[in-house]
Amino acid sequence: MKKVLITGSNGLLGQSLLDLLLPEHEYQIFALSKGKNRYPTTKGYNYFSIDLTDKKSLDTLVKQIQPNFIINTAAMTNVDACEEFKEECDKINVELVQNLVDVSKKLDCHLIHISTDFIFDGNDGPYKENDKANPLSYYGVSKLKSEEIILNSGIDYTILRTILVYGKVHDMSRNNIVLWVKKSLEEGKELTIVEDQYRMPTYVVDLALACKKAMDAKVKGVFNVSSNTLLSIYEIAQQIAEVFELDTSLLKPISTQTLNQKAKRPAKTGFNLAKTEKELGLHFKSFREDLHRFKQKLN
Repeated sequence: MKKVLITGSNGLLGQSLLDLLLPEHEYQIFALSKGKNRYPTTKGYNYFSIDLTDKKSLDTLVKQIQPNFIINTAAMTNVDACEEFKEECDKINVELVQNLVDVSKKLDCHLIHISTDFIFDGNDGPYKENDKANPLSYYGVSKLKSEEIILNSGIDYTILRTILVYGKVHDMSRNNIVLWVKKSLEEGKELTIVEDQYRMPTYVVDLALACKKAMDAKVKGVFNVSSNTLLSIYEIAQQIAEVFELDTSLLKPISTQTLNQKAKRPAKTGFNLAKTEKELGLHFKSFREDLHRFKQKLN
């Protein structure tokens, strides 16, 4: 039986991993997060409330568990907050990763880590795994640092880079683009949406499956995970409105310049998915197709 430790288990990806792995009965799962357990059942796995940035506590607990795999879903992902609170960002996005690498080395454990399209400057997307990184924001810098720590560590690792992850789980602490647009339009609110930034959003169910496949096949290296069509954020919002049968006229396009955000965003990211499809055996769909799957799940 594989022992799997999930950090950040209360989050969107953490809970989605529990949804995926618990029915399988071939994994012994240890879920780590801050505060009370938000997952709706406590059966079939072990939950530990822990401050993941406390190196000593984390070290002791991981050594007790002796996992075969660590899936690190914990991160500070609010791009503007990372720009403002750099120290806090480093604690979670960089130092925690260093601590997980150190303990993985001691236990000969495979680390699966989630990274981001924001390590790129957006000048020539969509990106392949080996394209040169050049982050524009502190969030991007912190995630690139975490990648470099892992790449230079000598441990067994899988890095999954992803874009604009969305989905829904129990008792969510953070919103995502799909739920935000959907809720706002349902309430009849007018939304200004940026039209000159391009992304390939990721359905969390697919990201969880990529983690599982990487683990089951012990695949090593860096892999891209997202939907397969590059869209402007305005087009993304339009498709959300159309799939959920909401009023598209409430969506107003604006340019990045008028937004006045703390952190700089890359203009055009997106991924080349060929390597992931080949080596992990995943078949990625368009954002619209994924939205229909998500809508079915919500119903």
